[in-house]
Amino acid sequence: MTALTLSTAGAATLRADALVVGVAKSGKTLVVAPGAEAVDKAFDGRLAAVLETLGASGAEGEATKLPAPAGLKAPVVLAVGLGEAPEDGASFAGETLRRAAGTAARTLNGSKKAAFALPIVAVEDAAAIAEGALLGAYAYTAYQENGKDAKKPLAEVALLGAKPRDKAYKAAAERAQAVAEEINRARDLINQPPNDLYPATFAAAVQAAGKEHGLKVQVLDEKALTKGGFGGILGVGNGSANPPRLVRVAYTHPKAEKTLALVGKGITYDSGGISLKPAGHNETMKCDMAGAAAVFSTVVAAARLGLEVNVTGWLALAENMPSGSATRPGDVLRMYSGKTVEVLNTDAEGRLVLADAITKASEEHPDAIVDVATLTGAMVLALGDRTFGIMANDDDFRTAIHEIAEEVGEQSWPMPLPADLRKTMDSPTADMANMGVRMGGGLVAGLFLQEFVGEGIAWAHLDIAGPAFHEGAPYGYTPKGGTGSSVRTLVKLAERTAAGEV
Repeated sequence: MTALTLSTAGAATLRADALVVGVAKSGKTLVVAPGAEAVDKAFDGRLAAVLETLGASGAEGEATKLPAPAGLKAPVVLAVGLGEAPEDGASFAGETLRRAAGTAARTLNGSKKAAFALPIVAVEDAAAIAEGALLGAYAYTAYQENGKDAKKPLAEVALLGAKPRDKAYKAAAERAQAVAEEINRARDLINQPPNDLYPATFAAAVQAAGKEHGLKVQVLDEKALTKGGFGGILGVGNGSANPPRLVRVAYTHPKAEKTLALVGKGITYDSGGISLKPAGHNETMKCDMAGAAAVFSTVVAAARLGLEVNVTGWLALAENMPSGSATRPGDVLRMYSGKTVEVLNTDAEGRLVLADAITKASEEHPDAIVDVATLTGAMVLALGDRTFGIMANDDDFRTAIHEIAEEVGEQSWPMPLPADLRKTMDSPTADMANMGVRMGGGLVAGLFLQEFVGEGIAWAHLDIAGPAFHEGAPYGYTPKGGTGSSVRTLVKLAERTAAGEV
């Protein structure tokens, strides 16, 4: 895991493999960002001119390496673009700093230590840089022989310009380390091949973390699920040789006044079941448990941060496979709530496992429930690959989550739950069907889930199907593969809930 230190050393005197500075656009001119004054001085005030000669423009996502001149202890200077320079004295946007730091960390994979001399005006800037660097310094090499095909992540991030003796800066650094490590835990789980990560092994990983962080973990296996009447989870998992699990992982604080329940979709592999996915749509379906990974990591992060709120995670784990014992289109499942659901499409399985888990979570009467799921391709069509949708039974709660997501740098968008779409899930055989009209399919899925929320409980649904797994080239602090989408939003929501602001 990448180490993080707050250094009192100057940029010119700190020994490191590389020195990271920021450059920005000021009109048509390339300018050196605050924090790099000593570096610019070592270049005789010509750092911007040298970078322009090398083709640097200051655009966000840009990274330019050049050898360091005499006067600097680091042998390499890495200049990262920050986009347009803000007005005099103003901070760069937090997400701009986060992405720039992530770009730098990715570029410096294989290095032992890098000093980050990016602009810091306030503690929030230091937090964003630390978080971005730690998230950018990520690589999944568990299945590569000795990691020979990938450089190891940057080993140490030294943050310059922060205040190591200031309690606020120290707390921000500690929070960034904890949150980034938990996001990377989620990424590791999402990237793990499904022949090794299936419901039982996922549950075992939660139990191991529970022991380490003092969490209460309860695992319902297939026998307990059958006895309890969890027809949704069993209906999805019955077709697999790897039976399903429902995992409850809870963090409690003695001074907590509120309880937040998080429910995660954990389909460790989704073939589509009998409604089999075509080639080209199943190769990345190990990521269909990203919601459960996000929930799990958030609970651990809450424990590590000692938040004064109770956070309970419910992980609905199953593998959706075709076989002689698999649920068929036309089958009717009796859910844990007692409702019956006609299964019209076995590839609309996530809502079935979530429904049982939401019902179970509602029995504990939490102050709010948030479910997180890679639920529908329709949401990807609506919002693209980088934005998750938010639906809720309370407009104020939906707005609060949207504002929190934007604050922490996660792209999201509030979505409606049109009542007229509910009737499209009517079934002549059962209480309802698991499918409705195709157009607005992401909203139909949200309406289905709403049916299982306990009365009087605020609920929100995050459909992270787009941003949960990144198939393109890495950018900023976002790697190829699992991203850990929604963890930052959920952690901040827990913090706001603890503070009585939500």
